[in-house]
This record gives sequence, C-alpha cells and structure tokens, in this order.
Amino acid sequence: MADEEGKQNDGARLPENTKSEPPVAPGPGIRLGRPFGIPIYVSPSWFVIAAFITVLLAPQHGDTSDPANDFGNELGAWRYVMSLAYAVFLYASVVVHELAHSALAKRLGLPVRRIVIHFLGGVSEIEKESDAPGKAFWIAFVGPLTSGVLAALGFGVYQLIPHGDTVGLGQKVAATLVFGFWASNLLVALFNLLPGLPLDGGQMLRATVWKMTGKAMTGTTAAAWAGRGLALAVFVVMNLVYVRDGTIDPFGLGLAVFMAMFIWFGASQALVVAKLRQRIPGLSARAMTRRAISVEARVPLAEALRRAHEVDARGIVLVDGTGRPTGLMNEAQVIATPEQRRPWVEAGDVARPLEAGLMVAAELTGEALLDVLRANPAPEYLVVEPDGSIVGVLAASDVQAAFLGRPPGPPPAPRRMAPQR
Repeated sequence: MADEEGKQNDGARLPENTKSEPPVAPGPGIRLGRPFGIPIYVSPSWFVIAAFITVLLAPQHGDTSDPANDFGNELGAWRYVMSLAYAVFLYASVVVHELAHSALAKRLGLPVRRIVIHFLGGVSEIEKESDAPGKAFWIAFVGPLTSGVLAALGFGVYQLIPHGDTVGLGQKVAATLVFGFWASNLLVALFNLLPGLPLDGGQMLRATVWKMTGKAMTGTTAAAWAGRGLALAVFVVMNLVYVRDGTIDPFGLGLAVFMAMFIWFGASQALVVAKLRQRIPGLSARAMTRRAISVEARVPLAEALRRAHEVDARGIVLVDGTGRPTGLMNEAQVIATPEQRRPWVEAGDVARPLEAGLMVAAELTGEALLDVLRANPAPEYLVVEPDGSIVGVLAASDVQAAFLGRPPGPPPAPRRMAPQR
C-alpha cells in the first residue's frame, strides 16, 4: 500500500516509521474530514469493493422472482440501495475502528499522519513506534474494543426494533441494516483479535512478548511467525467452511486464498520493517555528514565543483563575505545542469537558501535525527557544532541509504569540459 511523498525539493525520501507531526501529505483519495486533527481519506479502491458488496449482497435480501418472497418483492430494485447502505455502514465502522487506534496513539504522544480507507478495510498511519510495550498493547487493543462496543450497541438497538415476517417494510429494512451493522462489527472485532501480525491481536501478542523479554524485536518475530501460522490456519478453515457435499465453492476458495495471502504478506512485511527499524538507533548526523567546502554565491558552478573535487568534498556551502553560511548547493540541480553551462552558472543559482530548519546539530542520532529531518523535508542539511561552527553537509539520500543498509551514493564529481569551437 508510485508514492510521491518525500520527493519535495528533489530530495530523497526519508525512512518512515511503519505499521513528529509532519506536514500532511496529499491524500490518496477523497478526504472525509479531520477529526482529532487526523485526516481521513477514502481510496478509490473502496468504491470498487462497495460496488462488489452491493452486487453480492443484493440477492440475499430476497428473490424478486419468487411470488412467495414478500420482502424481496416489496424491495424490488431498492435492495441494491440497501446493500450499498450496508457497505457504507460497514466501512463507517472501520473508520471508527481506525480512529480509535489513531486518537489513542496521538494522545500518547505518537504522531499520526492520516487514516486511509481502502478495499481491505483501513489503515492508521502512525509514524512513530511506541517506546513501551504497554502503549503498543493499548493502541492495538482499542480498535477491537471499539468494534466490540459498536457491536453491542447495534445488538441492543436490533432487539428494540420489531423484526419478523409480520412487520412492515420499513421495519424490515431497518432491522436488516442494524443486524448487518452489529454482526459485521462483531466479526471485525473477533477477526482483529486473532493473535498474529498484521492484525491487532498480533500487535497485542508482540507487545506481550516484548514486555516479557524486554526486546521489541523478539516480540515482532514471535508475532510475525504467529501471523504466518495464522494465515495457513485461515486458509484451511475457510476451505472447510466452503466445502459443500464434497465440492469446493470457487468463491470461498478465492476468498480463502486472498485472506491467507493478506495475513502472510502482512506478517512478513512487519518482520522486514522491524529489522529495518533496528538500524535507526545507529543513525548519526555526524557520522553521515559529507565533507564540505565554502564558496561565495557568485563563484561559477564549474569552479565550485573543481574546488570540491580537489579536496574530495561532497558538499558545498554558500557563504557571504563574512563567512556566514547562507545556502546549500542542491545536488540534484547540479546534476541537472549541463556540463557546458556550468562555467556560466553561478553557484547561487543551483543552491537553496539556508533556513533555520535546514541546520542540524551534529550530535543528533536515531529517532531524534529523523524527527528533525521529517519536520523539515529537504535534499541537504547543514550540520553544525553546538557553537555554530560548520561540520559539513548531510544529504537525505545518505540517510536513506544508511537506513536501508546501503553505501551512500557517489558524489557528483565534475567532469572535464569539452573544448569550445
């Protein structure tokens, strides 16, 4: 779940904390609102599944070709509207479920980027991992708890609504929708409590093992393998459910495969992300800083690159006549400048003015460093000592490479200019 986030100012994407209050990125769909300051978006894929649910469930509300089926004949084509209403109610419940996760996470000090509702349900994009197993447990548990409360409320309302063959059409419709509401919320609560990643129950299992062992990675590994085992169990059980008289229902088989793959790959992805996150504490602004030279803005670009190449520097800082830093050379703009034009392009033309957010303390490490970089997206940053002296230039691409365990990319070394004729 190509993403355009993190590509502002030609900068490389910084590592995200996966499933700091950053600027809200453009949403992947229609924005519903911003409750508790959390943007909620509906992905276009939801409309596909809503149409599928509508077509799939409409026949369940009565066969209009059967004269004895009063409910079906009274509804007529309106049964499609009722099925669509059920799809909307179902996903409204998903919104509340995810909002419970996100609201509690935000209350506990974890930044939430947004909630996205898509064909699989929904996802809360919580950008920082809990620093304690207790927080992780309650953030995971509050989702199924909320769905369970909705199911109980819906069941109570259902008992108050007259239902049966003798009631009117309006009461039948209301009873049918309320029944679907509480039943689907109960299903969501129970399914999410299954003990395996990426489900909420898997997050709770992870937090429990983390608490017992004192190691978050051990909890993640245990919950991820539990998720893989759960995927196999779901596949087997769902196939048994859909076997009728020795015949396997093709729809049931497809659904079983889909659900098993969703859980398996979700568990595997959680394990990969956890392994990547282990590198975060080792990130250091000082260690990743590129050696830099200082030049004035009116120096030709070709000359600035020549000076940097002479001392094997991979960063260029613009300074004024007093030596005060005023800007940073943008590597992407340098590469995009044709070689034959570089002698006539000033260094200041391919630089970004130095703003307060682009100055990074050399002693920053781990999450603290990532928080600063996410709050101020840019391709390059000026790294300084506590006394304000320049250490060098930190490239976002180098941070990303370190996070992924790759060596930093080569510098944009100047090439010899072709002779003019």
